[in-house]
Amino acid sequence: MNYLAHSFLSFTDGQIVGQFLEDFIRNRDRFSFPKDIQDGITLHRAIDTFTDSHPAIHEAKKVFAPLVRLYAGAFVDVSMDHFVANDFSLHTLEGWKAHSLRVYRVLNANEQWLPENFKKMLVKMEHDDWLYNYREDWGIKFSIQNVLNKAKYLDKDIPVFEAFLKNKERLQQCYDDFFPDLLAHAKGINTLIQLEN
Repeated sequence: MNYLAHSFLSFTDGQIVGQFLEDFIRNRDRFSFPKDIQDGITLHRAIDTFTDSHPAIHEAKKVFAPLVRLYAGAFVDVSMDHFVANDFSLHTLEGWKAHSLRVYRVLNANEQWLPENFKKMLVKMEHDDWLYNYREDWGIKFSIQNVLNKAKYLDKDIPVFEAFLKNKERLQQCYDDFFPDLLAHAKGINTLIQLEN
């Protein structure tokens, strides 16, 4: 769900593709891709494992858990992209726009590796510039509603976005406590990947 964070925590074009593919492929299919895309899949998994075990993420889940229980992690992921998109220690506003355009360009250039359901989503993602617009409350509202619409066992009218707005400062603190650790971890995983190549 947190597409911006995963794309930002990619160190090559191939890793960008792999990071996006991870949620759309079966585990046994990962070895059918070029090595740099496989590296992105590996990096995505390492990021998810680290994220799921971080104390700040456990704290952030408490914001959504009363409303959505086990789905809280998905809404934390979406929320974190909002804070990534507004983190100007990582990029300027223009830098985030350039990053978004680069990601769409890389994904489209690697269309041969993308499954059909991802290609359809990519058209919408690029058209509405999801990555750049995560900075806006309306962009996060759209993403939250998207998760609600896809969630099999959740009512579509649960006030998750309202919980996000009400707890924005708390979630921002969770992000501040979490993301520098994640960035360091991702860099370390990438170093190991490069040593193996």
